[in-house]
Amino acid sequence: MTTALYRRYRPENFAEVIGQDHVTAPLRQALRSGQVNHAYLFSGPRGCGKTTSARILARILNCAQNTEENPTDTPCDVCESCRELARGGPGSLDVVEIDAASHGGVDDARELRERATFAPARDRYKVFILDEAHMVSNQGFNALLKIVEEPPPHIKFIFATTEPDKVIGTIRSRTHHYPFRLVPPDVLVPYLQQLCDSEGVPVASGVLPLVVRAGGGSVRDTLSVLDQLIAGSGGGELGYEGAAALLGYTQASLLDDLTEAIAARDGASAFRVVERVISTGHEPRRFVEDLLERLRDLIVIAASGDAADAALRDVPTDQLDRMRLQARHLGASELSRSADLCNAALTEMTGATSPRLHLELLMARLLLPAVEDTRSGFGARLDRLERGLPADGSAPVRVPVETTPAPAATPSVVTAPRPEPVPPASPVTPPAATAAPEKTVPVPPTVADTEDSPPWDPAPPTEQIAASPEPEPAPAPVVAPPTPAAPPAPVAPAARAAGAGPDTEVLRRRWPEVLETVKGLRRVTWALIDPRNAQVAELDATTLKIAFDNPALATTFRNGAHADVVARAVRETLGFDVRVEGILAEQVTSTPAPAAAPRPAADERSNPRAVTPAEAAASWDDEPPMPEPPDDEPGEPATPDAPPQDVAPPAPGTARERGMAAARESASRSNPNVPDDPSPDDPDITTSSLIGAPLVAQMLGGTVIDEQLDDGTS
Repeated sequence: MTTALYRRYRPENFAEVIGQDHVTAPLRQALRSGQVNHAYLFSGPRGCGKTTSARILARILNCAQNTEENPTDTPCDVCESCRELARGGPGSLDVVEIDAASHGGVDDARELRERATFAPARDRYKVFILDEAHMVSNQGFNALLKIVEEPPPHIKFIFATTEPDKVIGTIRSRTHHYPFRLVPPDVLVPYLQQLCDSEGVPVASGVLPLVVRAGGGSVRDTLSVLDQLIAGSGGGELGYEGAAALLGYTQASLLDDLTEAIAARDGASAFRVVERVISTGHEPRRFVEDLLERLRDLIVIAASGDAADAALRDVPTDQLDRMRLQARHLGASELSRSADLCNAALTEMTGATSPRLHLELLMARLLLPAVEDTRSGFGARLDRLERGLPADGSAPVRVPVETTPAPAATPSVVTAPRPEPVPPASPVTPPAATAAPEKTVPVPPTVADTEDSPPWDPAPPTEQIAASPEPEPAPAPVVAPPTPAAPPAPVAPAARAAGAGPDTEVLRRRWPEVLETVKGLRRVTWALIDPRNAQVAELDATTLKIAFDNPALATTFRNGAHADVVARAVRETLGFDVRVEGILAEQVTSTPAPAAAPRPAADERSNPRAVTPAEAAASWDDEPPMPEPPDDEPGEPATPDAPPQDVAPPAPGTARERGMAAARESASRSNPNVPDDPSPDDPDITTSSLIGAPLVAQMLGGTVIDEQLDDGTS
């Protein structure tokens, strides 16, 4: 039968006592200087080393090498007294340990007083250690008062208690009081690792922090928990899953799934986590406590940045990297609001008859920051707006012009548009020639419209183009009476629109592996879908949707061959085929917004103001093609006005092709080392037909204010 860990590794000198330097340092100094008091009071929580320190002090006082001429603070471990009081020793007659919990009456105090009058049998002092001294009655303390106040020179008293306030003041004032404290985790974890190495027991990452948390800072309780895990492992490695299940703590993967679901506003995944918590037998209140601790760690990471390693040194490196991404996706204000909600829910769940109901209500509040009119709710919405996300976690639904009701009080002036139908094969008409007044409907602008609108509108789907009605001739301006508005289309709930299943949670956990594969295939795609820019939104049977925070990055992902690279990486890493789509983050929990109304076109080439990326792209697309010279009939001589033979005719093709050719020719004139064609190593540039301002806007998301060519023109 083996001895318990807390007995096998009990300290035998003050140097081996951990976490109590504020006590051991002055005690050792007093021993070295020979200024030893006749009575001591050691107080503190259970398992922090009070009784052990009392035994060490008794060993040092009765050590044969500790004399008045040469005092010492370390036992010699050689003399007979040190061997008897050592770990596992039989004990000494001159060191008396009394359990005050069972010997705290007045008769026991009188007996102790009578025993104290006798001189020690062999050693220098007769030491009385009263453990659990707070259990001594007031009459017992009064019986000991005289001998504690004026003891014989060979008597030393050491009181150890967890409640020093229950020791009467007349006794406490005659002692030297040393308060012991709980051992911090940064001291206890290395100590446990040292013990495991001595025992030859391998420990998985993250197990020792769970053991320290279960021990609550008490060394004895922590060693008891570790001893239990070692006994249950059968000599093998201490696994994280087994330790978490045995100690009743929530696994880190479950907290990761919930945190990422809250960050993605994925209500279906969040409530599936709640179902897993209940079905696996976890206590809801303990789960909320673990979630609150996780949010605390995320707040520390968001506040300290790269210095979080020092504050969270017990967290594994891979887990710390995942927590950094979670803190970035949630934001500091949202983390603070979520922590306040968890703290309030933890208080409400104390003694609640239905803890699961409180847990589900907490999940609903965490997913809906827009319903709170408190300061924390406003801060969470403002933080999302500053990061380019919608304030309520969903995309703004732009109401079509036909279904927007006019104000009931005053009539509105409606002017019908007059667009020209464009055949698919015909060139695009210049904007100056087709500019017409558009239909004006007073719709109040929203903050989400101004923050989340992309720099340029992507091309509308072919279904919307085919379904658009034929344009009608523009009538004269008329005054339209107020008409009843058509009922808006029903919006699907967020959970139904998100539709993320259990496969989404699995993919989110293995997403770092997919990113490593993408990095090996193509670094441009890896940088584009970096977790700081995008995250997994949804995975169904056929499609993987990746949500981007920046609309420019989403458009760049859709225009290039990045989706094929990600699909290949998923196939090579996880072994299944999937179609990849790039969407905006606000589209995760909202229905697709209808196409925006056409904007008025105007020729602003002479206006020296800043040009937006959308206007720059439209300037290339809407430029009228140059007319091709008519073919000369055979046999007819050339006219005198014909261009000379050495001048090349205008190059056929669209405005984009001519612009690319002109840019390459200009670059060749300025730098002969630049090749005529782009490098074949970058498929994004070779497959894109944009140059200049549109290319900068699409690939980099920037805005060209002014562009100077080589000849000095703008």
